[in-house]
Amino acid sequence: MQSELNGSKAHDEMLFIIIHQAYELWFKQILVEIDSVCEIFTGDYVQENQIATAVQRIHRVNRIFELLIQQFTILETMTSLDFMDFRDFLHPASGFQSSQFRVLETRLGLQNSQRVNPTFIKNLDSKDAEKLQRAIDAPSLFTLVEKWLEKMPFQETENWAFWKEYQNVLHVTFEKDRQDLKNNPHIPVEELELSLSRINMMEQGFDSLFDKSKYDQLTDRRLSHRATLAAIFISLYRDYPLLQLPFRLLDAIIEMDENFTLWRYRHSIMTSRMIGARIGTGGSSGSDYLAKTSMQQRIFADIKNIAGMLIPRRTIPNLPTEISEKLKFAFELR
Repeated sequence: MQSELNGSKAHDEMLFIIIHQAYELWFKQILVEIDSVCEIFTGDYVQENQIATAVQRIHRVNRIFELLIQQFTILETMTSLDFMDFRDFLHPASGFQSSQFRVLETRLGLQNSQRVNPTFIKNLDSKDAEKLQRAIDAPSLFTLVEKWLEKMPFQETENWAFWKEYQNVLHVTFEKDRQDLKNNPHIPVEELELSLSRINMMEQGFDSLFDKSKYDQLTDRRLSHRATLAAIFISLYRDYPLLQLPFRLLDAIIEMDENFTLWRYRHSIMTSRMIGARIGTGGSSGSDYLAKTSMQQRIFADIKNIAGMLIPRRTIPNLPTEISEKLKFAFELR
């Protein structure tokens, strides 16, 4: 222990060490699971049983993240004054030096441009920097899932396209919202105009879904146009047997992204409790930096935001028989 080496042994430093070693072990296991899922999606075609395997492994990652979040409660049995007994001996050690965590973020799909502190790599030694570069050069889970979505069939036939039907439903829905507002005599004129303006802006945002050139100009979306449409299709028609596993996969990925965000935020709360507004031992802004990463460094936000593009079940367009039959399980009776 660093406090013992400096002649001032602090009892709680061992807890601090054990907690961080446990985190590193679980990061290693998460990487094993994510690497295996990435391998599943690397090929040109993903078999249905492999999607089931991917879902199971991402569920395991989610249970691990829940454990990691809970682990902060053990660390918080150490008070801020207990931490002060050995904190000064930790300089310049930092969470930035966890190469496994940086590799994990990258394997999931975090881009360097998203990072609150993109210069963190200077804190890594040469071997760890090489590991991170290999992760950067390899296709991430985000990229692989995006390519898989882009290949999703069943969305159109020679005489029918889901997106045209979906677009019609959306326009009818927005027009109904406008008429409902206009027919409400209790809404002040200023509030009515503001609400109508918001509906128009929302409708324009949805229109980008049906114009790839407009969609590609959006700066707040990373998921490709075709992958976004496929994710909406899966989410709306998830009750069909062949779309149940793809939907469960997307749902598990959303949960993983939420858990990762919760872990970051919980880390920032714990840090604020321990050191207040002090600078981190590695030179970051401490809890303020950690809080920013929890919002800015989300990876699968575009998939999560699909929820805002869905429509009520009663308005979902019926699929043509030639598509609906393909989405069902077929059993031949003998």
